[in-house]
Amino acid sequence: MKRIIFATGNEGKMREVREIMKDAGDFPIVSMKEAGIKTDVEENGTSYIENALIKARAVKDEALRLGMKDFLVMSDDSGFEVDKLNREPGIYSARYMGEDTSYDIKNAEILRRMEGVAWEDRTARFVCAIAMVDEDGSEEAVEATFEGFCAYEIKGEYGFGYDPIFFVPEFGCNDAELLSEVKNSISHRAKALKLAREVLRKKYC
Repeated sequence: MKRIIFATGNEGKMREVREIMKDAGDFPIVSMKEAGIKTDVEENGTSYIENALIKARAVKDEALRLGMKDFLVMSDDSGFEVDKLNREPGIYSARYMGEDTSYDIKNAEILRRMEGVAWEDRTARFVCAIAMVDEDGSEEAVEATFEGFCAYEIKGEYGFGYDPIFFVPEFGCNDAELLSEVKNSISHRAKALKLAREVLRKKYC
């Protein structure tokens, strides 16, 4: 059975991935750190899918260099898009205002830029692309969105990143106020991982 190496060091993301992928089949899922892979990847693509593929290919090459076998690399690229801000921060979400800038600061700056904007003009979304690169180089990619609004204020203690400023109309609250079991059924990453899960089932099960 192939082992899935998920190309991230983000513990919050790994918790989500394992929860959503738990019924994907008997694929053990490990992070790059757990697999012993260290590599810096410049994600210089022009789309979420392109960036996800760049990362997955780099991790695959490093895994092969380390002599690993029977594995599949999965990688995601995701972003927060605010329509009124020309879909910023978009593919630069992780690097917005600098990679070392806290999300508290990033979120506050987005809300500052959105001051005075009417609710109907605050449309926003999360986008997630998932790339899957096999050790033999075969590639698949899927993408999904999670539609909502840029909130008026930071709220919530769950989630991470831009979750505290993303309002989910279906539940009438910010994304960071949703419990993980709810969020993991409706989020952009949940939708993309479910699509990826179907690809894996058809290809390997």
